[in-house]
Amino acid sequence: MTIARTPSLAHWGAFNALVENGRVIGCEPFVRDALPSPMLAAMPEMVHSPLRIARPAIREGWREGQPRSGADRFREVSWDEALDLVAGELTRVRGTYGDTAIFGGSYGWSSAGRLHHARTLVRRFLFLGGGCVDQIGNYSWGAAQFLLPHVIGTYQPVTGRVTDWNSVVKHTRLVIAFGGLRLENSQVTSGGTGSHVLESWLGRAKAAGIEFVVISPSRSDAPGFLNAQWLAIRPNTDTALMLALAHTLLVEQRHDAAFLDRYCTGFETLRRYLLGADDSTPKDADWASAICGIDADSIRNLARRAANTRSLITCTWSLQRAHHGEQPYWAAIALAAML
Repeated sequence: MTIARTPSLAHWGAFNALVENGRVIGCEPFVRDALPSPMLAAMPEMVHSPLRIARPAIREGWREGQPRSGADRFREVSWDEALDLVAGELTRVRGTYGDTAIFGGSYGWSSAGRLHHARTLVRRFLFLGGGCVDQIGNYSWGAAQFLLPHVIGTYQPVTGRVTDWNSVVKHTRLVIAFGGLRLENSQVTSGGTGSHVLESWLGRAKAAGIEFVVISPSRSDAPGFLNAQWLAIRPNTDTALMLALAHTLLVEQRHDAAFLDRYCTGFETLRRYLLGADDSTPKDADWASAICGIDADSIRNLARRAANTRSLITCTWSLQRAHHGEQPYWAAIALAAML
């Protein structure tokens, strides 16, 4: 039997689907991708998994208006019946409550591209039918999206408009990575990529003499070849650590006062907060240690290292996926400005 090769894209990268007798039996990564994601190997199993929903199904008891029970059973129906039910419900809801009673909130992360993109299609369909309540923002970097324009004028850094790797390798000597530098996270991009580059660039950075400090609850959030210093922080306490780093810079006069005066506003308010001028609680390393689980000497030493060399602070999206998720990004920007 001849094996057909069909080029395609997934969020794990470009690949050729190997199809034999109508069945996906493998995936060949894009030939120009030097470090393809191993997650592509799971594609055949995903496509043919018995856990996939193969056809429409409705909840038993839904027709009778019975509420969800937590132990609901579903019955498969034909596509014609499913389409009739959906059309009927849309007509009923629009006629009874209006278009604003319909929420077009499909996220569509699993879809690569736009032609078969779930969120694009469902929103287009609902808009053409009269409208719906749309969704603003997202849960990937939603807190950053609405905070950062108030702090730095744009949210583009979280969409990839960041310092170029050539500049990092040339000019940086210390990278402080809040949330880590996990390779698997870089292998997933919306729409797919033709080349996975993080591992090679990290290798170049290490070869150039750059040191790495990874701040994460998990040691595995950085590849082993970096030999990174690992600070095992308690989850969701990054802001406390950042404030303590800033406090050390301030009281030891290691902060860049000239930069803050020329390019920033609001530092006096932050200065008073760091020193505890209004709440009698200095945000020093001892204060943060009790919160984040990192010993105070390590916090002070990291602040000194960062001030004594050309440093780069990075933050993962995960930091802002939490209650008060805007705070670690705000604190990271303030810390970077002080450095």
